[in-house]
Amino acid sequence: MLRRIVRISPKPFLRPAGRVHSQYSTLTSLPRLDRRQSSRGSPTYRPGVHNSLRHPDRQLPLSSPKLSAAFHSTPRNQGIPVIAFFASIFKASTGLELARTASRIALTFIPLIWLKNKRSQRIIKYAALHGFPTSEEHKQKHLTRIRRRTLLLQILLAIPISIFWATIVGSLEQTPLTGRWRMILLSPEEEDEIAAKLAGAGWYNAVGEILAEEGSPKVIPPSDWRYQWVHDTLRRLESSIPVLAREQELCPNWTEGGENSIPLPPPAEYPLRPRPRASEYLRWICDKMAKGDSMLAPSGSIPGAPYSLLVVENPDSSNAFSYGFGPDGGSGIVVYSGFLDEIFSKYPPQYEEQSPPPKTFWQSLFGGLFSSSPARPAHPTPTAEQTAELAILLAHEMAHLLLAHHLESLSGVNVIIPGALSIVADIIRVVIFPVTMLFGPFVNDAVAGLGKVGSGEVLKISESCSSAKQEIEADVVSARLLAHAGFDARDTIRFWEHRSGEDVECAKPGVKAPEPPNPNAATQKIARQIMGDQKTHPVGELRVNCLKEELARWESERRKAISQVSKPD
Repeated sequence: MLRRIVRISPKPFLRPAGRVHSQYSTLTSLPRLDRRQSSRGSPTYRPGVHNSLRHPDRQLPLSSPKLSAAFHSTPRNQGIPVIAFFASIFKASTGLELARTASRIALTFIPLIWLKNKRSQRIIKYAALHGFPTSEEHKQKHLTRIRRRTLLLQILLAIPISIFWATIVGSLEQTPLTGRWRMILLSPEEEDEIAAKLAGAGWYNAVGEILAEEGSPKVIPPSDWRYQWVHDTLRRLESSIPVLAREQELCPNWTEGGENSIPLPPPAEYPLRPRPRASEYLRWICDKMAKGDSMLAPSGSIPGAPYSLLVVENPDSSNAFSYGFGPDGGSGIVVYSGFLDEIFSKYPPQYEEQSPPPKTFWQSLFGGLFSSSPARPAHPTPTAEQTAELAILLAHEMAHLLLAHHLESLSGVNVIIPGALSIVADIIRVVIFPVTMLFGPFVNDAVAGLGKVGSGEVLKISESCSSAKQEIEADVVSARLLAHAGFDARDTIRFWEHRSGEDVECAKPGVKAPEPPNPNAATQKIARQIMGDQKTHPVGELRVNCLKEELARWESERRKAISQVSKPD
């Protein structure tokens, strides 16, 4: 039986039109076809294909498969700013609440998953010990379930842990002038809400409510000479705030002078800059990564100054306190008259001599018939030493306002610490639940009460530590403020040494005795919350030693800068 012999020609391998060199190399390996031997009906003659191979610029017919896509520019992908969105969520007081909710959901399913894994492991172990026949497929099915549940357990644990640490990292920031890392877990909207409540007359209303807890305070009017003295000293200190933002430019002669002259601080490594929003920081980081240049962080005007001021008539209180946050008078200082009396008791007062008013024509004519108006009572004229004493205390309280210590205390005491303690308490309750459920509700109530007491003690300890750091930091920054305002920063050592021998602490109006933790503390006014507990004002050797170390660092930096300038090239 004869078969028809058909000559089979190999199909050419088509490559993309852009790769010219590879096409030519393919053509050399293909057998060349003789057109004279090809007939019209021969299946081996395909002129369209060979023409496309010889001329790559020609396109293939529509029936031919196209293996390469033509080049075209794809549109830019513009999605939702996920990073900025999550940054705005975690940089808020709701960040820890979100972590707490996720942890509670995870802790709800963890015991169930753990019990199911134990049951599967017990089935496999029981069959192996007692020699029950079991198929490899049945055993593998239990092992697969165990692996899946373990993976689910790890995911459930990773979600709240990731949210918690993302919230902590998102709330980190460096304190200006000192570079200390701290956490402020408040969103810009929450900070604006606090500042709006305290702006304008809100500050005076809030301070009035605080002072009303002590009784009916008497406020010294602005026409009083004591108020004018405190007011002028405070405004003099405020004039040095812009220098803290550009010390390198505005104070280039800080190396001049010797040990006997008034020392000036070296330029701070972390200048005083306003706290930008998270979106501004994110944009700055993206620009820095894209351009690669060392551009400055976003900055703007420093809110706060001019600060509000109240001088309260209270001879029994020799102190002052700062309070508030935000611009438009939302932060200020309250000074008690007892501190002014203490200053005049340390230094002999000097009274200005007041000349009697000139007599009128009728008084000189009729003599004593028309008695003259009584002379104004003489008041002491503040000396330079007395003004320096007042400036030291005002600079210390102003440093608290500049560094937003009250906002940091509000965030730590009312958001961070209670949120973290709540998460820890939930974990402890889940761990000890198999034990407590056997003893009934009385043991559960006792454990809950013990947890509340422990949370209160942890809150006091953490508040004490943060207060100590803030007070020492305020002392260091106040020395820099005094130096730029024309005062001698070395007087701060003598000032705090004198007060360290007394039972002196920051003024905390409205608190007469320690009270147990208030379960309704969250409903208190924002003015009272922002004050914090200032009973742990660290006056003593630690405070004085830190000031001495800071002033010694100024002198060492000055000598180092002078030696580098005088060193020959």
